[in-house]
Order: sequence, then structure tokens, then C-alpha cells
Amino acid sequence: MTQTMDKHSFTTTLLVDQTPREVFNAITNVRTWWTGGDIEGSTDKLNDEFIYQVKDIDYSKMKVIDIIPDQKVVWLVTDSSLHFVKDKSEWTGTKVRFDISQQGNKTQLIFTHEGLVPAVECYDVCSSGWTRHVQGSLLPLITTGERASQPERT
Repeated sequence: MTQTMDKHSFTTTLLVDQTPREVFNAITNVRTWWTGGDIEGSTDKLNDEFIYQVKDIDYSKMKVIDIIPDQKVVWLVTDSSLHFVKDKSEWTGTKVRFDISQQGNKTQLIFTHEGLVPAVECYDVCSSGWTRHVQGSLLPLITTGERASQPERT
């Protein structure tokens, strides 16, 4: 797993032995890997809307704006309230991307939270949270079919 900390967005990359279909299926099984909060709504079809909420910590409403099986999933954050930063709506208008590609006999997943940049207050906490979810929950789900223990949500 590699991480890129540039001026544009938080990005992390996984390279796994599983097929693009297995990676895609794990990503769209959001309730299994994005743990620590409650998820309401559908998460796996174009125009689906869902809410991820951790009481008194954060609220994010997402809309699936692009989905191509075995290739990509993109969520638009249509509303957010991060209770631990001054600008509670820092995530609103950002995008969460999962880009899947075949790399030889492996599958590459590039996770990007577009708009989560070092200049925003939640960058350190939120990028750590995404790292825990992507590496600690999504990666084991992809590689073993089961989630690891629930990472702490921040």
C-alpha cells in the first residue's frame, strides 16, 4: 500500500492478487468495510444515496455518481457535518473515488478522496481514518472475503 500526500487529494493504492470483479464487489459492500458508524441507504447502484454517521462525530451523505463494474466507483459527498473541525462541511462537494485496473496478473485499486487536501483542518484525522478503513477493513475483505476487526473511527 502506498500513500500520496499531494496538494490535490488524499490517495492510497493497493495491489492485490484478486480479480477486478472481487475488488469491485468488496468496494460496493460498503457496510462490511466502512465500519464504526451506521450506514443507511443503498450503496451499489448509480444514483444510490446513503448516509454514514457516527453519533456526535460525523455525518456524511453520499451519492453514487459513477459506477462501472470492475473499473470504478465514485461517490459525491452531498452533505456533511464533521463535529471535530471548525468548518463542519469540509467534506461537502468532495468526491470519494475507487479506480480499479488490471496490472499484469494483479489488480490495482487507487482510492482517492478528491478535495481532502492538506490545507483542510480534518486532513490528518480524516486521512488516518481512510487509511485504517482501506487498509484495515477493505484490504482484508478483498483478500480473504472477510473483514478484519473494526478499525476505530475518527
